[in-house]
Amino acid sequence: MHNDESNDPESWLCEHTCHVMFDRPVIPPNTGNAIRMCAGSGAMLHLAKPLGFNFDDKNLRRAGLDYHDLADVKLHESIEDALELFHSRGSRIFAFTAHSDTWYTDIEYRHTDVLLFGPEPTGLDQSVLEDSRIAELVRIPMLPGRRSMNLSNAAAVAAYEAWRQQGFARAK
Repeated sequence: MHNDESNDPESWLCEHTCHVMFDRPVIPPNTGNAIRMCAGSGAMLHLAKPLGFNFDDKNLRRAGLDYHDLADVKLHESIEDALELFHSRGSRIFAFTAHSDTWYTDIEYRHTDVLLFGPEPTGLDQSVLEDSRIAELVRIPMLPGRRSMNLSNAAAVAAYEAWRQQGFARAK
């Protein structure tokens, strides 16, 4: 896993198909699955501390299989630090929530966009959803009566839509 500790996003902001961010993830296999998905799609994974696990967790490693060395992962000290960093660089931040009328497919994504997801099982805090740095609240449609999707599955759906809109750049 390439863990870029650089505070200068110029080195990584434009090199990826999009940026997937998890705010305070707690379930190691979800993050492991996201690492694998990001390695396969060219997205960069951002994790806002505190994390509910450490990177030596066997469930995290198992879910990511042998893709850990192929993924770019950046740790942020807090969601506040991450939001400010991306906002200051002109990235659009899309917060995924069940409480939106805008579908994720309604957005025209750019490779510098951030797809932000909240912790399991609570989702994003209201303060994040109301933050002025959030470009838009978006949702992935589901059948009535369902509360939410699995975090890593939701991230994959969104990241692959962003990549699809870019013509699956660099795919083979």
